[in-house]
Amino acid sequence: MKRGLVALGDSITHGDGEPMLDVHCQSWAQWLAEALALPFTNLAVDGGQAGDVLREQVPRLAGPYDVGCLYTGVNDARDPAWDAAAYTRDLEAVLAALVPACDLVLVCTVPEDLGRPTAAPKPVAANAIVRAAAQRAGARIVALDDFAGAAWTLPDAVHATAAGQVEIARRALAASGLESHAPLPQADRSPGALRRWRRRRARLGLQDRRRLAVERWRR
Repeated sequence: MKRGLVALGDSITHGDGEPMLDVHCQSWAQWLAEALALPFTNLAVDGGQAGDVLREQVPRLAGPYDVGCLYTGVNDARDPAWDAAAYTRDLEAVLAALVPACDLVLVCTVPEDLGRPTAAPKPVAANAIVRAAAQRAGARIVALDDFAGAAWTLPDAVHATAAGQVEIARRALAASGLESHAPLPQADRSPGALRRWRRRRARLGLQDRRRLAVERWRR
C-alpha cells in the first residue's frame, strides 16, 4: 500500500503563516494532497537548507509514496555563505533518495525576487541547479521563478501568504498532470475582506521594516 503524498523542505512547505481573504494558511503540499485525495506526510522543517533536508528529512522517508514534493533552496540562496557546489551535491542526494520512493516527484524552483534585502542573483543560479538536477533525476518542475507580489508573498518576500500557498499548489497540480478530486480554495475578494487584509499586511510590513532595521544595526 502506498502512503500518499510526502513533502520535504523548509518553512514554506511546513506551512505556518497568515490567513488571508478567508483562506486559512496551510502548506501548499497539503492543499495538493487534498486536491488529489491522498494521505499527507509533511517532513518539512522551518529554516532548513538542502543539507538539512538530506540529513534530517530523507532518513524519515517511509515509502513507497504516490507523490513526493520537494521545495528547498530558499534558505540556501539567502545565506551569505551560499555555496553552489554544496547545494548541487545536497539536492542531487535528496533526489536520489526521493525519486525511487515515489511514483512522481515534483521539485519547486526558487522565486527570483527573493528576500528583503534581495538575495539576487543567487536564486537564478539556484534555479539552474534545480532544473538540471530534476531533469537528471526524472522529476517534474514546479516553476516559481516569477512568484512574487503582495497577493502571494508576505512583506519579507520569502514566505507565502495563504493565497500564495494555494497558488503554489495550483502550479504543482498542473505540473503533476494528475486529476484533481477536490477544488482548491478561492479567496474572498469582497471589499470588506480586502480592507481587512490590507490593514493586516500593513502591520506585517511595519514588523518587517523593524526587522531590517535591527539587522542593519547589528552589522
